[in-house]
Amino acid sequence: MTDFSPRRPENRTRPAGALMDADADLLVVIDLQARLMPAISGGEAAVADAGRLIDGARALGIPVLATEQYPQGLGPTVDMIRNRLHPSEIVSKITFSSWNENAFRDRVIASGRRRLVVCGTEAHVCVLQTVLDAARAGFRLAVVADAVASRAPANKALALDRMARHGVEIVSTEMVLFEWLGRAGDDRFKAVLPLIR
Repeated sequence: MTDFSPRRPENRTRPAGALMDADADLLVVIDLQARLMPAISGGEAAVADAGRLIDGARALGIPVLATEQYPQGLGPTVDMIRNRLHPSEIVSKITFSSWNENAFRDRVIASGRRRLVVCGTEAHVCVLQTVLDAARAGFRLAVVADAVASRAPANKALALDRMARHGVEIVSTEMVLFEWLGRAGDDRFKAVLPLIR
């Protein structure tokens, strides 16, 4: 049985609904898999933006967790993303909602992070179900609109609208990167700047 009991943050650095926070966020990359991506509308752009998010997270010390939906059938994560991940950061699943996979849920809770910044596919299936379940469990959620995709653009649009109506923040890759930075002129900014040029 899924545990949906809320777990409230104890040391939040910014209030709920505020800007992205490098000290409180966890980047979640959902199901960007080799056999699925050729059928995804805007898949190449979503993969590229997910790559920028991972690189930004790495530069800023933000943890990353990725999933693979039934990799025996849909293949592994695409090389462009997989090459940016450590094998321990990838969780295999058969549930559409990553939250219903014990290994994923346990890793999220153990991270101590209170907001999930989510990208991946498909927006209206695994992304949507993961996000709504995690929100129900008391986490804050931000979905990166230009880094999520579906086979049909209409399904992506419906998913983003539905998530927004449930209180999920809909953001862009550059919004996330600039908010994680918070300021210019330091080494962190110099490390992330190539990702936003």
